[in-house]
Amino acid sequence: MASVNIGIPEKNRQQVADHLNIILSNEYVLYTKTLKFHWNVEGKWFGPLHELFKEHYEALLTIADDVAERVRALGHESFGTLSEFSKHTTLKEQPGKSPNDTGMIKNLLEDHETIIKHIRDDIHFTAEQKDEGTSNFLQDLIVKHEKMAWMLRAHLAK
Repeated sequence: MASVNIGIPEKNRQQVADHLNIILSNEYVLYTKTLKFHWNVEGKWFGPLHELFKEHYEALLTIADDVAERVRALGHESFGTLSEFSKHTTLKEQPGKSPNDTGMIKNLLEDHETIIKHIRDDIHFTAEQKDEGTSNFLQDLIVKHEKMAWMLRAHLAK
């Protein structure tokens, strides 16, 4: 890749890229988990949840692509293997287990909230690195996750 001269020192860009690759790992793991739940949801709310999970996994794949491209825009390599995603994610997976529909909703909601908190911290970090572009990008990203979390949370209302 050609030299990147965008007013952010290489060391700062590398550190931001490292943080973004963790976000990318979380996004991809959440994408995969949401896809799994889309395939395996059962119960009286099958139809609406099947459709909601589809909307979410499609949005999450777009988000993962955007995060990977942000890493590239900073002049660094984005993760792209399941091994890398698995090694760097902060989310928990439960291989071989499929909770009931309510358990799926709770699990996905918890993951979105984990990502939201992580991104909130990274917004402050990127601002300290003088990377306003990534800070703005993350602010937009947090809004997307907050909306998905709200939609999941609404299904748990009594």
